[in-house]
Amino acid sequence: MRDYLIFADSSADLDQKKADELNVEVIPMSFIIDGTAYANYPDEREFKYSDFYAALRSGSVSSTCQLNAQDFIDIFKPYLEKKQDILYIALSSGLSGTVDSANAAAKELMEEYPESKVLVIDSLAASLGEGLMVFYATQLKKQGKSIEEVFEWVIEHRLNFAHWFTVDDLMFLRRGGRLSGTVALVGTMLGIKPILHVDNEGHLINISKIRGRNKSLDALVECMQISAIDPSSQTVFISHGDCLDDAKYLADEIKKRFKTKDIYINYIGPIIGSHSGPGTVALFFFSDGR
Repeated sequence: MRDYLIFADSSADLDQKKADELNVEVIPMSFIIDGTAYANYPDEREFKYSDFYAALRSGSVSSTCQLNAQDFIDIFKPYLEKKQDILYIALSSGLSGTVDSANAAAKELMEEYPESKVLVIDSLAASLGEGLMVFYATQLKKQGKSIEEVFEWVIEHRLNFAHWFTVDDLMFLRRGGRLSGTVALVGTMLGIKPILHVDNEGHLINISKIRGRNKSLDALVECMQISAIDPSSQTVFISHGDCLDDAKYLADEIKKRFKTKDIYINYIGPIIGSHSGPGTVALFFFSDGR
């Protein structure tokens, strides 16, 4: 069996330590803030995440840039030349066209290197939901599964990766077109915190509204109660928009409720954070359906 590598993009929000631990190659995506473009490396070499959120809080606006096919060709080709196949788990097509670029690159590369495999998966996921999918893929690889077996398992189970979010600042949802200005203003005045979900098409949708921050975090635990499969033995991922204490609160509540021991917490990086804003908390787990 040929050797293969698992790739993710930086929207998966795996930090460098976790990527190294999992032996995952992370492709940096780009964002533009205050007129300057930066690459989002998982080691934060170009822009610290705490500085990114401080800039957003001070009024800076960040936008993201899609990778094109040539970017993927340039990244993948050196590995193919070393006779390593590639499995790339990509940011949801419901949020970005990146997966289309990757598929175009894969087609071109496999024509140039017919003995090689470049397999691309539309994760229909984002942030550490995508990261959790990558984690499961790496565990299968460690068990000796082939690239085709891992690809097929992820495709079959990708809708079992549940995504639940709450945000602290409704104005970022307004900027992204998910709330009207009036609704965002009134909701802010009333302390409303929406509960959001990534659906089966990989789109972010608004499910419900909760009054109060801790109640919104508790609502995420309730979502896990409803659909998680054997939560005590799972690995659970939590990402946050520069609000670590809230992420830790959520983790503690999950430990109390389900006795879950393996919980990984990390920042929501600039790629997703450009749209979700500071104060976002997201919970990801394996479930009986999204």
